[in-house]
Amino acid sequence: MSPRPAPVFPDWPQFDDTERRALDRALSQGQWWRMGGTEVETFEQEFADHHGAPHALAVTNGTHALELALQAMGAGPGTEVIVPGFTFISSSQAAQRIGAVAVPVDVDPDTYNIDVAAVAAAITPRTRVIMPVHMAGLMADMDALDKVAADAGVQVLQDAAHAHGARWQGKRVGELGSVAAFSFQNGKLMTAGEGGAVLFPDEERYEQAFLRHSCGRPRTDRRYHHQVAGTNMRMNEFSAAVLRAQLTRLDAQIAVREQRWRHLSALLARIPGVRPQGDDPRADRNPHYMAMFRLPAWSEERRNLLVDRLVEAGIPAFAAFRAIYRTAAFWETGAPDETVDAVAERCPNVDAISQDCVWLHHRTLLASEQDLTDTAAIVAELVAAV
Repeated sequence: MSPRPAPVFPDWPQFDDTERRALDRALSQGQWWRMGGTEVETFEQEFADHHGAPHALAVTNGTHALELALQAMGAGPGTEVIVPGFTFISSSQAAQRIGAVAVPVDVDPDTYNIDVAAVAAAITPRTRVIMPVHMAGLMADMDALDKVAADAGVQVLQDAAHAHGARWQGKRVGELGSVAAFSFQNGKLMTAGEGGAVLFPDEERYEQAFLRHSCGRPRTDRRYHHQVAGTNMRMNEFSAAVLRAQLTRLDAQIAVREQRWRHLSALLARIPGVRPQGDDPRADRNPHYMAMFRLPAWSEERRNLLVDRLVEAGIPAFAAFRAIYRTAAFWETGAPDETVDAVAERCPNVDAISQDCVWLHHRTLLASEQDLTDTAAIVAELVAAV
């Protein structure tokens, strides 16, 4: 363990009287679900406006947001959804849960985002959706992905669970013309403990998703005329009230994290054997959901030991996502007709990153520059010692 004193990091989630007043406002209106209250609808409008989208639909969590979006885009039995092999498993499970096959592809070794050439090679007549994940807030190559999708006649679903407030060449997530799904789980950049949202560029898919997220029942129905198969994914009024408060802080927090990442990544890059997550200048606003770095050629065991030592030293560190195809859950249903080894062979970067990557909670990037200088010094000491 490092003998240095632990840096001081802000708590997460962050809240103050803004959330308290919001909860009281939701409580006092006397209607606590979206069909009778105003908080969910108001949050949807505010979130859509903030991201430049015509429509937003708030739902119960980020995994449901992906499931609902995929259904609205026509994914399901007999179709395939291309996903990065390096991501949280909700990206693949959302497709598998609705009967589609999730097809993992490789990622870029520097940005950790989905590899466009690998996407193009994986497209088949059954492909319905390409799902890039904006890893740690760094937007994937949306120009190239949109072209591949257009040429193949398939759709793009942005998994933006890490990318609240992100921009690609000056365009916000909702201005890119594709569906996007967000998460408000406890660790996310804005949170109500759980929650999710889907941005839609068109009214038709938004209305279809609304029906499916509310048991297939139209807004004004009083006679139980359920029009489509659906389930209950409705967000409650209290969560929406908290998220309205959280949204007011997002821009200021992103500004701090962008500045602090420049400082921390420069220090990490000086440590022998450490390679911070790369950048793409076209992704001109990165909210930095995680501070990520690789230790190329390290074993998984050594990486895990480093994470344990960092935690002991007071750094909120985590091992990177396991390759989705190296989990038992991935193969339970909706997996491609391949072996683990066959998938791994075409995903060498996924295997490497899953083994040697470390990430730090985004609250580290809300700390002072001095605390981040101390953080980098601890990382350097422990990398040399482990």
